[in-house]
Amino acid sequence: MKKKTVRDADVAGKRVLLRVDLNVPFLPNTSTIADETRIHAVLPTIRYLKKQKASLIICSHLGRPNGKVVKDMRLAPVAYRLGALVGEPIVHVRECIGPVVQQAARELEPGQMLLLENLRFYPEEEKNDLEFAKALASLADIYVNDAFGASHRAHASINAITRYLPAYAGLQMEKELKMLGTALENPARPLGAIMGGAKISDKIAVLRNLIKRVDRLFIGGGMAATFFKAQGLQVGASLVEEESIGVAQDILKKAQGNGVKLLLPTDVVVGDTFAANTPHQVVDVARIPSRATILDIGPKTVDYFADGMRQCRTLVWNGPMGVFEWDAFAQGTRAIAETMADMNNAITVVGGGSTAEAVEELGLTNAMNHVSMGGGASLEFLEGRDLPGISTLPDKED
Repeated sequence: MKKKTVRDADVAGKRVLLRVDLNVPFLPNTSTIADETRIHAVLPTIRYLKKQKASLIICSHLGRPNGKVVKDMRLAPVAYRLGALVGEPIVHVRECIGPVVQQAARELEPGQMLLLENLRFYPEEEKNDLEFAKALASLADIYVNDAFGASHRAHASINAITRYLPAYAGLQMEKELKMLGTALENPARPLGAIMGGAKISDKIAVLRNLIKRVDRLFIGGGMAATFFKAQGLQVGASLVEEESIGVAQDILKKAQGNGVKLLLPTDVVVGDTFAANTPHQVVDVARIPSRATILDIGPKTVDYFADGMRQCRTLVWNGPMGVFEWDAFAQGTRAIAETMADMNNAITVVGGGSTAEAVEELGLTNAMNHVSMGGGASLEFLEGRDLPGISTLPDKED
């Protein structure tokens, strides 16, 4: 999937409306940014546009203010930190549209930057309102979308805006589409997909898309319980989505029919209750105690999965193997991340959301070929769906 990027645009002396994803977390009750990953991700595009003598009008959302002004969701702290990283101050306005914003945009010199206020302070943003998009577009000559993580949303600054300005992908967006797209459409084989997380219902569309494409499918996390149940195993007090048992049976059947090797855990870590400090033990999947809850994959499964992973030349991972937020049940997720990090002969792609958080916490982000900035966006991309913020970007001619 090749889209026109900023490299295809003549931006010199132009005003560029740059949509980015600065939806960063803050330390509790402070204005200190807890994780700057998303800020760092947009720096290459910002630096490129500045070098090309474009004036930048940067816009983003932050949190879920539901169309109202929320003091703790203003972008001033982000503007300060972004300016520090770029090495130049950023003009920050407390609005997104209107006379004050228009004047600030007109006064920008080539290479200067302006950051608009939180887009979601305006209810029109999430309604994909055409008039709001038109007002945003009036600030600039060119639109660049570098917010992959928000591009599964049909919002005004993501979708409707492309009706009013020439549109291009940013450099982070280009990387996301290249890495995720290649993994799905033209991977080095064998292609393996590691799927985890709590619920199979969250991944039904992804599983149905991947089972047609992969050579190996690894299933872990809480969702494995539904697969066990589909095979007639008892899973104690573990969460089973009864309505998804048929889906699990269908995936197992399709894997066999498509010649896909589907790997399920052979042992698991179970706890007496669903709690961080619960007494726990490792058991075979055929011997899960009646009142126990599955909280992680076991050591035999770690070795089993690692052997299968090392036979792949492309690996896509979405979803933790256990309740990795609790130290006692983070071993499976850690082992999968470390195995991927050591696979120098393979392309390793990590989906966004909790999987990216786990890799970041382990300090292994730079050891992967790509860690997506999009949680929901990467999931929908892996489902094979058209994303509203991507489908409207013009294709690059071969």
